[in-house]
Amino acid sequence: MAYPVAVTVEPALTGRNRLTTAFRLILAIPHIILVGGLGFSVAHRNPDTVSFGSEAGLLGAVAWVLAVVSWFTIVFTGHHILGIRQFTAFYLRWKVRALAYLMLLEDPYPPFGDAPYPASISIEDPPAPRNRLTVGFRLILVIPHAIILGLLVVVWWVTGIVAWVAILISAEYPRGLYDFGVGVLRWFMRVDAYLLLIVDEYPPFSLT
Repeated sequence: MAYPVAVTVEPALTGRNRLTTAFRLILAIPHIILVGGLGFSVAHRNPDTVSFGSEAGLLGAVAWVLAVVSWFTIVFTGHHILGIRQFTAFYLRWKVRALAYLMLLEDPYPPFGDAPYPASISIEDPPAPRNRLTVGFRLILVIPHAIILGLLVVVWWVTGIVAWVAILISAEYPRGLYDFGVGVLRWFMRVDAYLLLIVDEYPPFSLT
């Protein structure tokens, strides 16, 4: 069965914009401040705590506070407050666009807010009532994904630098590196949605 969180990225392998690629980290700063960058780790002192730091951005910080509120409402009532769910989905839509731009997967500058973009995320509504048990232990359940994603993100930064140089030289993103970057983005966003209590299905250990 398909996972209820799906990330779609329109391939952009050739004819890449060398100028915006060269200054991508600088150009992406406004979005990084608002929705964060690409980072995922488990705190070393307390392995039961997932650490995000500044990776969530300002809107992400609000989404995580609301996730705490949702944890209580779901555990005690089995229901997710609609307004919180809508805001979290908005944050995830913005973040997938910003990350696709930051990761050199797309060249168009991402919109501030909701607007069409060649990278998008779709989220299916979970069945009601919600799974209180998995929500209650969500931070513990996600630890295996946090560890693997931490490693994948390190590998992506290395391949991202290689791709950055390749684009500057040839205006092309090597296909293998591109597919890996898209896979990391998909995995990252599925786990992000799971941690933010948008879905109850356990994320697959997969880049596809």
